Amino acid sequence: MTSIQSINRGVLLLLALLLASAAYASSHREAPLIADDPLADNVDVYAFRSPDNPDMVTLIATYIPMQLPHGGPNWYHFGEDIRYEIHVDNDVATTGDDIIYRFTFRRTNEDPTTFFNIRLGKQNLKTTYTLEQIDNDGNSTVLVANGDVPAPNIGPRSIESPVGLGEESYASYSNSTIQTTSNGIEVFAGPVDDPFFVDLGGIFDLGNAPRQEEDPIDGLACFNTNALVLNVPITELLKDGVDGTPDNILDGDFVIGVWASASRPRVRILQTDGTKAEVVDSQYIQVSRLGMPLTNEAIIPIGMKDFWNACTPYDEARDTIFDRYFYNPELALYMDDDLFGGAVPAFAPLRIQEASYTVLGPVDFTNGADGLFILKGNEVLDGTALDDEIFGNLLLPGANKPRSVDLWPIFHTGVPNFPPYQLATGKPAGNPLATGKPFINNFLPSGGDMLRLNMAVPVTPRESDDFSSLGLVQAAVLGLTDPRFNGSDSLQLIPNMDGFPNGRRLEDDVTRIELQAVSGVVLAAVGLFYDDYDPSEDDSPVTADLVSVLSYTTGVEMNDEPFRSEFPYLALPHSGKGECSGALRPNSTAGALPEEGIGMNAPNVVGVNFPNPFRNQTTIKLHVREAAAVSVDLYDVNGRKLENLAKEVLPAGEHQIDVRLNQLPEGLYFAVVSNGSGKILQTLRMVKTN
Repeated sequence: MTSIQSINRGVLLLLALLLASAAYASSHREAPLIADDPLADNVDVYAFRSPDNPDMVTLIATYIPMQLPHGGPNWYHFGEDIRYEIHVDNDVATTGDDIIYRFTFRRTNEDPTTFFNIRLGKQNLKTTYTLEQIDNDGNSTVLVANGDVPAPNIGPRSIESPVGLGEESYASYSNSTIQTTSNGIEVFAGPVDDPFFVDLGGIFDLGNAPRQEEDPIDGLACFNTNALVLNVPITELLKDGVDGTPDNILDGDFVIGVWASASRPRVRILQTDGTKAEVVDSQYIQVSRLGMPLTNEAIIPIGMKDFWNACTPYDEARDTIFDRYFYNPELALYMDDDLFGGAVPAFAPLRIQEASYTVLGPVDFTNGADGLFILKGNEVLDGTALDDEIFGNLLLPGANKPRSVDLWPIFHTGVPNFPPYQLATGKPAGNPLATGKPFINNFLPSGGDMLRLNMAVPVTPRESDDFSSLGLVQAAVLGLTDPRFNGSDSLQLIPNMDGFPNGRRLEDDVTRIELQAVSGVVLAAVGLFYDDYDPSEDDSPVTADLVSVLSYTTGVEMNDEPFRSEFPYLALPHSGKGECSGALRPNSTAGALPEEGIGMNAPNVVGVNFPNPFRNQTTIKLHVREAAAVSVDLYDVNGRKLENLAKEVLPAGEHQIDVRLNQLPEGLYFAVVSNGSGKILQTLRMVKTN
């Protein structure tokens, strides 16, 4: 194994640059040019079947990253000379987008006599929007002509008092701006809590996520962003000639690609009198785009990031210049002990298959290896997706491109319901090329980087015991291990098949999923198991190496605020007068804040850790400045709550607690620690032994 001491200074610098670009995930300041233009900066894109109305699909694009809730007097706003667009591709037979939803904005100064943003019922500046729907031929239809954008959540006097807007609450005020178009689309445009969650500080510190000797922190807790949210009837998103009833959950006619962009006029002239720039050119230039999360942050190198932002997915599909970064992803270098694995101790659970067992011989997927290209021309590929007669050389383009069969299609085409892209359930041991259990079909090979969503896959209820933020990874685990699903190789609706990377739900932990995918978890799902699997000795493919990958976590697994159960689903923006308005956050908690009523100079800091493994008892260690109200709940790996371990006011120090479920089987569990107000402080991994 290569140690950190043996890695030269240049390699560490390269690693620092890579992870620095990933630190503002998902797309927070991800490229040099767009980092200087926050109004046009794509932040995130989501596409999922609406949890409360399965006849609709929710499309979300967020812009303007990392907004301070108290960021006045000039509050964050949509740009007036920017075209914000959500793009939909639903037909491989057409070239380019089939539907574009274009938002443009206008601001009006209602009271130029004040420096306050809101005073006496007037906004300064009031923002409105126009929403157009544009078809593949360029025909435009105005859906909303003068929609209201809610003002920033400045504080209760500005929003609720008679000297402000006089609204009942910010929630009711924000919801009052929702529009419904004549073709049944619900629309919201305005400020929200940033829904992304990740330990920015840990990742930025040379990949220290999960942090090795301290508690994780959600680096995006307390930040706001601006969102465009559409609830669109599924029938509006289908290609021409397709009715609203899918054949089954694999129906390819129900697959759409979704991406978002921001474009600016090619030429503007700045004015000497301080007024806004004059637009002198009607041609708009794309300056930012986003489809799959983390692409431009953690895959595309710094020197190519601005170019990637200027391309469309269709440009990317025609020009293969970016493909090499998916065939041999740089992050995989730090998951390989023969290369630079020792540079990132936090990634130790994530290792690439070097000798994945198959009846055809071992397969190496580490960077520079051949992967499944070793079988090129072999009759064993006949009738599979890797057969040149099926998809050409799309998935096996050449030697030394090991991840052409998993990472590249995840980002560029989606996955077809075709061998080998079926669950290993039902496949003969060691033969990943065989027909297995049908899993997902979101194959749409007409563009490059997009979210791809099969709208035929039903919603997994958020309140279900089976719901998991691991999306398709958890669905694959259930399909391989759960008796409800692993006893049959027939098509079944497995929970979380509607999760990332089949679209993207707000709750999906995409950072964790994508790091697991780089480590090869998708390969394992289809039968290319990790190196420690031997079918002659192992009854189950769930070996120690696979468990290590599945149990990997960055330490931050959920948003700092709960999502709403109704449109527009995102949490309300943090208030400029609320708990996120500049209060110092404790260093030892996962985005936690001072308890209500306690000043910044004496925060009730809660830090918790458990010794592992445990049996029927464990010890909770609290690091507090004064007695703290603490609740600790135990969950299994499927997110199912098992019991409450503690709920009381405790002083600093060690406290022994019982795990009362004496028959709890060995395995991995999670302890979720909350404060007295019910706010989640951190999530801790626990290992049970007998």
